[in-house]
Amino acid sequence: MTPRPDELFCLGVVAGTHGLRGDLKVRSLSGDFESLLDAEEVFLRRGDEVGCYKAVKVSPHKGNLLLRLAGLDDINAVLPLVGSEVLMRYGDLGPLAEDEFYWSELKGMQVVDQARGELGILEDLFTTAAHDVYVVRGRFGEVLIPAVDEFIVSVDREHNHLRVDLPEGLISENTE
Repeated sequence: MTPRPDELFCLGVVAGTHGLRGDLKVRSLSGDFESLLDAEEVFLRRGDEVGCYKAVKVSPHKGNLLLRLAGLDDINAVLPLVGSEVLMRYGDLGPLAEDEFYWSELKGMQVVDQARGELGILEDLFTTAAHDVYVVRGRFGEVLIPAVDEFIVSVDREHNHLRVDLPEGLISENTE
């Protein structure tokens, strides 16, 4: 039985294939593959369609993850899955530390800077080699905020706010 959408967490996206044996190259959306490395079952969503698959091989590869699914053992079988979201049940994810959050909890939060006030809405996230970067869109246009402890003051789930303390120069002064 396929879980309801609110029971699933998106860990990554199928970015391509690897080799001829049906391995999928998965790019992380959260910067963390730990839960997926231990996965026995994953869900792939493309559009409105969600399929459940048994993971038979999961291994790190050049900053991505290689995922092989039961019954899909050649490149032609997995090509239609490229672009799919890779999901797991929340209950199958490992526990988070007190100061960690799932991306789905942060997306849509109002971002407030200590000095400048409201910056906008946290709309996207991307991962670099060093850290995740939050993409905030609002009155200053697009603002890219490194998701590091130095800049993040607090996360208030109850009021849907992410408070930050950004250094001078991170936001263009010409857009104020």
